[in-house]
Amino acid sequence: AALLWGAILLGCSCGPGPPGVGAAPLAATYVLDDADGLGREFDGIGAVSGGGATSRLLVNYQEPYRSQILDYLFKPNFGASLHILKVEIGGDAQSTDGTEPSHMHYENDENYFRGYEWWLMKEAKKRNPKIKLIGLPWAFPGWIGRGENWPYDYPDITAYYIVSWILGAKQYHDLDIDYVGIWNERAFSSKYIKLLRYTLDKHGLEQVRIIASDRLWEPISFVMLIDSELHGVVDVIGAHYPGTKTVKNAILTEKKLWSSEDYSTFNNDVGAGCWARILNQNYVNGNMTSTIAWNLVASYYEELPFGRCGLMTAQEPWSGHYKVESPIWITAHTTQFTQPGWSYLQVDGHLEGGGSFVALTDGLGNLTIIIETMSHNHSKCIRPPLPNFSVIPQRATFYLRGSFCMVETLQVWHSRLDFESGNSTLFQQLHPVKVWKGRFTLDLNVDEVYTLTTLKTGRKCGCPEPPPPQPFPSNYKDDFNIRNPPFSEAPNFADQTGVFEYFVNGSDPGDHVFTLRQVVVQRPITWVSDADQTISVIGNFKWVNLTVTCDIYIEKPRDGGVFIAGRVDNGGIYVRRTKGVFFWVFADGTYRVTGDLGGKEILMKGLSGVRDNAWHTLTLNIQGNSASGLLNGYPLWENVTVSKPSNGWAALGTRSFEFAQFDNFHVE
Repeated sequence: AALLWGAILLGCSCGPGPPGVGAAPLAATYVLDDADGLGREFDGIGAVSGGGATSRLLVNYQEPYRSQILDYLFKPNFGASLHILKVEIGGDAQSTDGTEPSHMHYENDENYFRGYEWWLMKEAKKRNPKIKLIGLPWAFPGWIGRGENWPYDYPDITAYYIVSWILGAKQYHDLDIDYVGIWNERAFSSKYIKLLRYTLDKHGLEQVRIIASDRLWEPISFVMLIDSELHGVVDVIGAHYPGTKTVKNAILTEKKLWSSEDYSTFNNDVGAGCWARILNQNYVNGNMTSTIAWNLVASYYEELPFGRCGLMTAQEPWSGHYKVESPIWITAHTTQFTQPGWSYLQVDGHLEGGGSFVALTDGLGNLTIIIETMSHNHSKCIRPPLPNFSVIPQRATFYLRGSFCMVETLQVWHSRLDFESGNSTLFQQLHPVKVWKGRFTLDLNVDEVYTLTTLKTGRKCGCPEPPPPQPFPSNYKDDFNIRNPPFSEAPNFADQTGVFEYFVNGSDPGDHVFTLRQVVVQRPITWVSDADQTISVIGNFKWVNLTVTCDIYIEKPRDGGVFIAGRVDNGGIYVRRTKGVFFWVFADGTYRVTGDLGGKEILMKGLSGVRDNAWHTLTLNIQGNSASGLLNGYPLWENVTVSKPSNGWAALGTRSFEFAQFDNFHVE
């Protein structure tokens, strides 16, 4: 009763304040009117899969859990009900938490079934046929740069490559891509953007819109103001982590302004507070009509960079456990009661006591109001730094004018983030509010979100509880013997440099027909500093004592080489500084044991007799402070002292960007 009394005062506000508030709170009035026209058109709320490999573990969930996770993300009026899905156009390079495969590893190569973004887009469309799709590259295969780490020297090749991805989406998956970006958080080239538009149009893709430049508001806004041709081909200015602010030049372009990547915050209640605040204030402070969260779902090993910075968590396909985190329900406050194509009302949007509100309409009489009162310390995003502000309990009276003066009742949905007890209320339906003589009053506490709407379609859906969490299996085998794999990559392997794919070895009549092969043979146009070696990690980061066994096949003569490893302590954007215990064998018949991926810290070396184009079995055993290695079942080296790191993943990989194969992987 106290909650309802505190939440909703019907009709006039002449009675006493809600119990426990003491003196009457700050009171203010706000007018919602469409008589003088509407504000900007709303373009939707979305999330990013990729940038990179953030959905890696999701695909390996068993049913029904995988479908439940997808429902929470994409199904309308169920959970997050997202309007937009943005995916990485894989470039074979490290793009935050792993590499995503390109549709063209090499110049004469095209394959539109690699990775998991095609699958994810289809699953999203299955649930919401109206969802908007965006593609954006973080990196590019090396051949595009002709040896330079730069995608714009041959802009016609880059444009052809990107347009191929869009055409492939349609041809092989019946997916219509709505928007395409330039190069994530890196330089743009005006010449390339114009050529991209020309190339899209030439292939009948006039409906695909261009977003630029997925970095800061400047210099793209300024350049668009002085280059009318560029201004004509860029449809949306997308900025990253704008801190709810825009700049004058961006407004002057009169283009749509989006926060095309935002959030990136640990998905506890503070993350939910961050998300609630920016979903409103990106429009209120910055005129942004779309906000897109990085990332969609935290489906990558949590110890990689930015662990659990997704709207929900699904990082245990081996157990089926997942968690619908509070940002999912914060998203629902906006997404379940608006659609792209609605319009914002022209209101200031700042609440007198701190916090903000937005109001949107479909132009057909429907009205949705979203109010947030997030306090400073409970709504800090990971970036940029948040200037101080204060929020206090307050009473807000809203007057509905214009076409809304006939509204009689509003449905009410409420969340309260409770940082004292931890018992937050998330997306609860309260009693409808009666609008009396065109007005209603709410008592707003701190750290709350309200949606008031004429729509009666909101739903808080729930699936049965998923299974409890379990660590990665302590005894794990994969022989890669799968004739028609549903995905191009073996389950649970998280590529950190290079790309490891299922391979059918036509030339091998024996036990190694189906293998795992590293396929990137030229350093990509990178987004961060990929390693000079390729590496894929797997398992439980907490592992200390372990035995890794794997059959290996070096394809590169003379200076080729491969490794297996344990206690691997790093990945993602930090992959170059990865340490662990690495057991290498080389095509020249030598072996090494190193304490790092870079191979600088040599613990042991000698002759092995290994050669290229032959299968060998490597075994690495790490117990306490001692490691030993076997070749084809016989001891090759032993009693090597290892001190740091004290724990980490298992891994395999190659000495350089080279072809190599792996089979019968086993870790215990």
